[in-house]
Amino acid sequence: MYIEQLYTNCLAEAAYYIESEGEAVIIDPLRETEPYVELAKKRNTKIKYVLETHFHADFVSGHIDLARKTGATIVYGPTAQAGFEIKVAKDEEILLLGKIKLKVLHTPGHTMESSCFLLIDDKGKDYAVFTGDTLFVNEVGRPDLAVKGNITMNDLAGMLYDSLNAKILPLADDVIVYPGHGAGSACGKNIGKETFSTIKIQKLVNYALQPMSKEAFIMAVTEGLPTPPKYFFMDAMLNKQGYDNIENVIHKNTHALSVDEFDALTKTDIIILDTRTPDEYENGTVVGSINIGLNGQYAPWVGFLIDAKVPLILITNEGKETEAVLRLARVGYENVKGFLKGGMDAWRNAGKFVDETESINPEDFLKSSLSKQVVDVRNPGEWKNGIVENANLIALADLEQNMNLLDKNKSYLVHCAGGYRSMMAVSLLKKNGFKSVVNVRGGITKMIQVGVPTVLPEMA
Repeated sequence: MYIEQLYTNCLAEAAYYIESEGEAVIIDPLRETEPYVELAKKRNTKIKYVLETHFHADFVSGHIDLARKTGATIVYGPTAQAGFEIKVAKDEEILLLGKIKLKVLHTPGHTMESSCFLLIDDKGKDYAVFTGDTLFVNEVGRPDLAVKGNITMNDLAGMLYDSLNAKILPLADDVIVYPGHGAGSACGKNIGKETFSTIKIQKLVNYALQPMSKEAFIMAVTEGLPTPPKYFFMDAMLNKQGYDNIENVIHKNTHALSVDEFDALTKTDIIILDTRTPDEYENGTVVGSINIGLNGQYAPWVGFLIDAKVPLILITNEGKETEAVLRLARVGYENVKGFLKGGMDAWRNAGKFVDETESINPEDFLKSSLSKQVVDVRNPGEWKNGIVENANLIALADLEQNMNLLDKNKSYLVHCAGGYRSMMAVSLLKKNGFKSVVNVRGGITKMIQVGVPTVLPEMA
């Protein structure tokens, strides 16, 4: 028996390769299939099943392309309905893989079809459970994404309570928990940083697994849920109905644009996405561009901040064009008209206007803030540890719909925790007509280190 977790930091997503006696399964694959095909080839195994824990909302799965390339059977849990051929497994159905077994555990709550897969080793012992978005490290899946018809968020939360108590908590303490996501994913409120755990540890530390009534559980898991990203429902539908081949998408969207072609497109209904680091963006970009750097959680933030219906043109570092397109395709953003050939160097050399962004170091924050308002774009959960007094607290994900709370005639210092999100916020504010916005490099982490005082939100 062999198990490998294939973790993708950008999406905080875990896919799994499980193998026994020359047969393999892939659980929750990303859209690009090559890593799984190559791994099976390297280990001289045949992929028998592609197991999907549910219809994912936060990324486009590779299940369809992987099944087409390998002949594997796509398996979903009970109640699943798809626009392509799948096996709908029964609750507690056993799937054979070499000398091991995988038992389907139907665990509705995150979605109706959500299921976990319990791995039973060649000695008949429960060894590990692959929990998808039902159970994370220190957290559980959010119950507000599959609300439809007469089913409410509270209904789903109640189902999740029943699923956890009937299917997960009875498992032996030493069973390994392999979840579908880690810290940073929007599929749970506050997922722990570890990418695996055990049933015993989760019984001890996971608030949602503590003894409580169903009513108390529903209140605990629904309280403070952030607004889901714009792209979640689009991706769930793509995963359910089908999508274009990933190789076709990359070929179509990786199109080099000359400076003049790029310039002409900037004057149309289009979004300019600058995928370079905040420091590179600061030193010069095309007017009106939005900065979401490849050096962070690029694809999820695109999903939070950009309407998938609006076409994109990209600014990248040379050699990063395909990566930028692929990572967009992972979350279903396929309407890319091309990238600026030669990057910003080509733009400068053509004599085009270069828009620079003002930034300050944390050491200069105190004297600068005397004449400017502060905007803190961290998440609400981060504010509880301390904020700059009188700061405007607007989470980046909510900035666009809350810009009316700010005054375009004022100057603002914008910060986050480390500088990645604040530059996104600055770029959005500039694009929407704010003339004087300044980024704070290093965010509040560095600000505190150099002596910037903070207060608790209720004291602000």
